[in-house]
Amino acid sequence: MGVVKVIELIGESPDSWEDAVKQALAVATKTLRGIVGIDVDHFTAKVENGKIVAFRADIKVAFTYEG
Repeated sequence: MGVVKVIELIGESPDSWEDAVKQALAVATKTLRGIVGIDVDHFTAKVENGKIVAFRADIKVAFTYEG
């Protein structure tokens, strides 16, 4: 496999934490080749007027390094 590089992204969704993860991964696949895995670091939420208005997922994306 060689060398793997890891970057951190934060996805956001009005629907769920799972969808926030999927959103972040979808963006990553547009610019990165060779994604081999993700690590979901933690979840947070944006709150307005006592209600959750956005779910956020902090993920680490691992991909093969092509130096």
